[in-house]
Amino acid sequence: MTTTALQPRTGRPLRALVDRLLIIGLDGATFDVLDPLMDAGRMPHLRQFIAEGAAGVLHSTQPPITPAAWTTFMTGKGPGRHGILDFETYDATQHRLTFNSTYQIEEKTIWELLGEKGLRVGSINVPMTFPPRAVNGFMISGFETPSIDAEFTYPPELKADIFRLIPNYNYRTNWQRGTFGRRQLLRENLDYIANSFDQGAKLTEYCGEKYGWDVLMVVFKLVDNLQHKAWKYLDPRTSHRYPAEAELAAQCFARLDAALARVFEYAERRSATVLIMSDHGHGSLDGKVQPNLLLSRWGYLVLRNPLDQAATRAGHWLHRLTKGRATRFEQGSRGIERDLAVDWAATRACVMHAGIYGYLYINLAGRGPLGIVPPGEYERLRDELAERFWAVESRDPQGRTVRVFPQVHKTEVLYRCDRASHPNLPDLLLVPHPGLAVVRKIRGRQAVRWCRSDRLEGTHRQEGILALRGPNVRRGARVEANIADITPTTLAALGLRVPVDMEGRVIGEAFTTPPVVEPEPPLEKVLEEKRDIYSDEDRRILEKRLSDLGYLE
Repeated sequence: MTTTALQPRTGRPLRALVDRLLIIGLDGATFDVLDPLMDAGRMPHLRQFIAEGAAGVLHSTQPPITPAAWTTFMTGKGPGRHGILDFETYDATQHRLTFNSTYQIEEKTIWELLGEKGLRVGSINVPMTFPPRAVNGFMISGFETPSIDAEFTYPPELKADIFRLIPNYNYRTNWQRGTFGRRQLLRENLDYIANSFDQGAKLTEYCGEKYGWDVLMVVFKLVDNLQHKAWKYLDPRTSHRYPAEAELAAQCFARLDAALARVFEYAERRSATVLIMSDHGHGSLDGKVQPNLLLSRWGYLVLRNPLDQAATRAGHWLHRLTKGRATRFEQGSRGIERDLAVDWAATRACVMHAGIYGYLYINLAGRGPLGIVPPGEYERLRDELAERFWAVESRDPQGRTVRVFPQVHKTEVLYRCDRASHPNLPDLLLVPHPGLAVVRKIRGRQAVRWCRSDRLEGTHRQEGILALRGPNVRRGARVEANIADITPTTLAALGLRVPVDMEGRVIGEAFTTPPVVEPEPPLEKVLEEKRDIYSDEDRRILEKRLSDLGYLE
């Protein structure tokens, strides 16, 4: 692209390379899917965009999961700073699972930082923005919004405008299953997803014009859902077996390309630079790992005898009959023990929840109500467990031996943070072999349950996508960056100072002239009391939505 005059803009202390920035999030997008589609002529507008700008791999967080990754993007800091690892958090002091919201984010987001500097912002469907907060502009909350009954916009009156513009607007993922008429169901599912792309483009232009903006963002969330559910129709190893279904999936991505073209055209009319990003990549879900089964075999986790387990299940069903359907987010241990009837008096460690990775907690005495492990044994036990998990191997369906957990991290070391400041961080983070996903439940007797190719679905990978186009973007540049780099790059490109405590770097190589990078003191967030804002009905809705994507196993 051509280089424009580089002058400080009013209200911006440094030389700005970007006047306005429009950020497009393609949740879970990967070049492994997009490149073949572009080569086949299915996505000509995206292909042209990449050819005229800079592009490359954007590395995700550990774990590469929606809440951790999008919050890292929004803050320029990792999970050890912003406090979000997964959709849910295990509170070890209370022995309960809670669902994350904007009240749990411990650092300022890009929307706060830009607004405080006088810039107008707009955020459409970005995950981890519910409930929406007051910003200098507007916000439509994202994936974790339970339903349209919630207050999901700022300002509140924007909600009515959305329904006038899109009467059937909703937050359902809506993937239908059935034994008969599967191809027709697939067609309906993909049409629903494609319509969400159209809606995202429509909201971008409508809200952008209504509120004005310096930085505007829209996330096309259901790209991720599409790949979770239709991976076997997208993966070159299997798609040839399903030519009709593969064609329907390709047509859905063509609809995404058409929606992107509308957003590109709008950005051009507003003289905006465009940045496309994903929060993580995607690949095949080859199998599911059961670390709690291993912990049980090794004697660290003890399940109650079958009679006690039956009593636990009976108590769960009685609770459903008397108090409504139980969820995993209930107060106390009932929701946790619905899946695992654990004898806590004899259990030293347990994976309390899983989101691609496994979150393992030591049952530490003095930390929670049921702890038994003496503090003096904590580090020895962590090291022992890390060594045992790292040594686990399995033979895949092709007969190859794979290390099931190639990485096992102490979270405070991985995130370079203080455990005392983040007491709910797992004691160990279990990183599975690419293509495997950790599950919390115990099903059967195999530590790794490999998936059949005819039931192949998708799961997350570290390698996402990044692409930029606009004045002062270096055409043809190939870049490699981390998702934490996007917010510092945004600030510097807009001619703003970058807080010195941001963990990301400025991606200077993407521009014809590197941005001026001038640090400023940390901008600390005044922390609010962390509170659970979801009702029982909200939790049921969210649990079903996430379970449908395999997140809460």
